[in-house]
Amino acid sequence: MQIPETNPQMANIPMSAPSLYETDFYGWTQQQVDLIRKQQWNQIEWQNVIEEIESLGKQQRQELRNRLSVLVGHLLKWQFQPQCRSRSWLATLRIQRRDTLRLLQDNPSLKSYLDDGLVEAYENARDLAMGETDLPEETFPLECPYDLEDIFSNSFYPGEPSELVNRQ
Repeated sequence: MQIPETNPQMANIPMSAPSLYETDFYGWTQQQVDLIRKQQWNQIEWQNVIEEIESLGKQQRQELRNRLSVLVGHLLKWQFQPQCRSRSWLATLRIQRRDTLRLLQDNPSLKSYLDDGLVEAYENARDLAMGETDLPEETFPLECPYDLEDIFSNSFYPGEPSELVNRQ
C-alpha cells in the first residue's frame, strides 16, 4: 500500500522502518535479553527497556487491586446477601486470599501499597457486589468496612455464621 504524497517537501524524507519493538514485541524482548547477557550496553534500547520495566511494576499493582476487588466484593456479598451464600463464594474467598497473599509474598514491596490499593479496589468491589446481588447501592458502605487483617484472615467471614464455613 502506498501513501499518497500530499506535501512535496515530505517526498524526500525517508520513512523509517518500524522497529522490532513495534513489530514483534516478544522478539524484541529476546533480543534485549541477549544484548544484556552479552553486555552489549550500547546496543540496548534503553528507553523502551525502562518503559517496559515500569510497566511491569504497574501491572503488579493492578494485579493486587484486581485481587482485592474480587476478594472484598465477595466479602460484601457474603455479608449482605447471606441467603445466597454458596460453596462457590467460599472457594472464591479462599482462592483470592491465598493468591493475594502469594502475590504479596512474591512482591514484598507491594505491602507498602496495600492501604492505597484497598481504597482504590473498594470502589470496584462495591460495584461487583451491587451488580451481582441486585441490592440497592445504599446497602454497601461508602468505605471498606473491613481491615486488612480481617480481609486476609481465613477465619473471617462477615455477617451471620454460616454452615458452609463450619463444614470445611
